[in-house]
Amino acid sequence: MDSSPTRVGVVLGGVAPEHEVSVISALQAAHALDRDRYAPLPLYIAKDGTWYTGDALLDVATYRDQARLRDGATPLVVQPDGHGRLVLWERPDAVPAWRAARRFTVDVMLLGLHGGAGEDGGLQGLCETFNVPYTGSGVLGSAVGMDKVLSKKLCRTAGVPVVDFVSLREDDWAYQEEARLDECAAALGYPVIVKPARCGSSIGIAKATTREALDAAIEDAFRYDDKVIVERAVTALREINCAVLGDQHEVTTSVLEEPVASEDAAVLSFKDKYMREQNGSDKAGGAKQGPAAEGMAALDRIIPAELSAERTKEIQDMAQTVFQLFECAGVARIDFMIDEATDALYFNEINTIPGSFSFYLWEPSGVPFDELVHRMIEIAQRRHRERNGRVRTYDVNLLAARDLGGLKGSKTQRE
Repeated sequence: MDSSPTRVGVVLGGVAPEHEVSVISALQAAHALDRDRYAPLPLYIAKDGTWYTGDALLDVATYRDQARLRDGATPLVVQPDGHGRLVLWERPDAVPAWRAARRFTVDVMLLGLHGGAGEDGGLQGLCETFNVPYTGSGVLGSAVGMDKVLSKKLCRTAGVPVVDFVSLREDDWAYQEEARLDECAAALGYPVIVKPARCGSSIGIAKATTREALDAAIEDAFRYDDKVIVERAVTALREINCAVLGDQHEVTTSVLEEPVASEDAAVLSFKDKYMREQNGSDKAGGAKQGPAAEGMAALDRIIPAELSAERTKEIQDMAQTVFQLFECAGVARIDFMIDEATDALYFNEINTIPGSFSFYLWEPSGVPFDELVHRMIEIAQRRHRERNGRVRTYDVNLLAARDLGGLKGSKTQRE
């Protein structure tokens, strides 16, 4: 029996606005891996889409100088393998003439990308095509979860409450701005919240209290996505988040958190989430993990959220419902809103690869970070075994059974 550590491809970076956030989250997870069980191989996807590896990519300081990073890292090409692994080769044009290209193998992919093709099902589809285990949700849950419009429509259909909203496509907005602004005002009134439909980390989000501000906010959101969502703003707002761990067989919910925006912020901003100064107090209740410890843990938050036991359970139950509705796996974080004026609870969004993998919610829930990533990998491997235990091909050679002319003839006959 092979007792060597499982080779974990830690995927970070990506072609997405949340590139740097991904680097922080993935490095946190890499440093939390138990080295007796796992051997991490960093797989950095640069902003131009090139894949790199190299030991230096496990050090956050490497990413401060992109030119030096590229000079010191190994560019890769990806190759499928027939044994449930991923094989990566040193790119031929980067190999000196005096030696052969280096080969790297991965047993399981730990996906740490945020936004773009790393979180919207694109990379998940690549992993399934190459038949390699990967952490997190599958193609369906990732794709729907990344789209705020589809997420809310799915939840509303399933009876999960959401605030009123209007969705806009760029093609429908161009040259029809006044009509679309009228539509938003009639359906939602003011104030409203404007968001790119498929972007995270509060990028491109703005609050609008006037028609002019709404116009500007929509134009800005279209810089990041060709689909925008405009939501009725909850003015007496409390934001409450819950992380969920598991798959369709079994799920566990975390304690709840209440993020705290800066005093002058109408909504939680990118700066609120990732760039606050550390003041020595750890509101997340967890220890720092490696050289890139802050990440989402830099955000001011109250853990556990100060809610009644009944409201806490209601939110945890709703988080589990949404997690299973989206057919999620691994770790996801579901964000909710409470309207304190009415006491109404609303689903806000789901993060299928949450910042910092929400370790700051799991540590006070009794799951330390090393155990969290271990469970994520176990779930990935189990789901991979289950997929491979089903019929994946149909053993009949249709082209040998009948000639193409016969097939063409059948079509012609039907026509």
